[in-house]
Amino acid sequence: MSYIGSKPADAVLETNDIADGVVTNPKLSTGSQQNFRNIIINGDMSIAQRGTSQASAGSSVGSYDTVDRFAFANQNMGAFTISQDTDVPSAQGFAKSLKLDCTTADASPATNDYLILQQPLEGQNLQYLKKGTSSAESLTVSFWVKSNKTGTYITQLRDNDNSRNISKSYTIDTADTWEKKTITYAGDTTGTLDNDNNNSFALQFWLGAGTNFTSGTLATSWESITNANRAVGNVNLADSTSNEWYITGVQLEAGTTASDFEFLPFDINMQRCSRYYTVLRIGATGNSSGSGQSASCRESFNFMSPMRSAPSFATSSFSGSGTSSTQIANDITENGGYVSPFSTATGRIYFAGTFAFNSEL
Repeated sequence: MSYIGSKPADAVLETNDIADGVVTNPKLSTGSQQNFRNIIINGDMSIAQRGTSQASAGSSVGSYDTVDRFAFANQNMGAFTISQDTDVPSAQGFAKSLKLDCTTADASPATNDYLILQQPLEGQNLQYLKKGTSSAESLTVSFWVKSNKTGTYITQLRDNDNSRNISKSYTIDTADTWEKKTITYAGDTTGTLDNDNNNSFALQFWLGAGTNFTSGTLATSWESITNANRAVGNVNLADSTSNEWYITGVQLEAGTTASDFEFLPFDINMQRCSRYYTVLRIGATGNSSGSGQSASCRESFNFMSPMRSAPSFATSSFSGSGTSSTQIANDITENGGYVSPFSTATGRIYFAGTFAFNSEL
């Protein structure tokens, strides 16, 4: 087994690891912390392919606006700007955080309103948790958080395959101060997760909710989803335009204790994010008869690693001679495809553009 960074302290060298003075890769002892133990992708908020700030962010189902893999769901609770920020806890190794800034207040949310920051997860990556069996693993989430809005917040695990959830609270004790929080959830012996690339599971940070989500008893044990039990006691981050909320160092791992945050090299983190969203610069030259799409002016491409599924396609910028910014994207799979623009010109043409591909959960 190879290691990213230094060898774990609890790795044990066996006699067959040493031959002729050469040390081979050591084997890990039972119970050691292995690489990629963090289920969350981009938990240090270092990757933001879509940009570093987005006003009026979020949607009712959740939208990815800035920091990769973190979707913001805002169901009619004021307005927020979401951004990648450089305000981070001191001397912890982090360079970036995710910031939510309330720009339009809503002190009295309607019954069905909510604010949630979440990361959906593929079921095929979670089979080792043994959910739905008598050996189901406990899960521990740890993170750094900061806000001027002190009080109780809810963090939830949601099993989308079986409509089950569990919620736990944490408290921001001191305004405008970075605090580390650690929350442990018992393993769920009911409901196995699908072994596929779909949205099976999610980590959700509640930031506000109407009474439809706060009027029951908090679901501190796994149960079938009852909305009234999901966010009981949560503060309303939307009640003032003075409110801000920062988070970084999000780690979700099997077990009952939190290990140190697992920092990954930037290129590895980018590759993991690019499974869900990636941007390519594509261009080509060709000839056109002026009859529409020019089959001779097209460019094939491959993604640096396979995307989660065949992605949707968009254009961030486009320029060309004799070509339109309307493109035909054909044969796009999780591995690649080709792009060809429309042309009404005759003769030599070209195009160049920045193209985004989205395969988010």
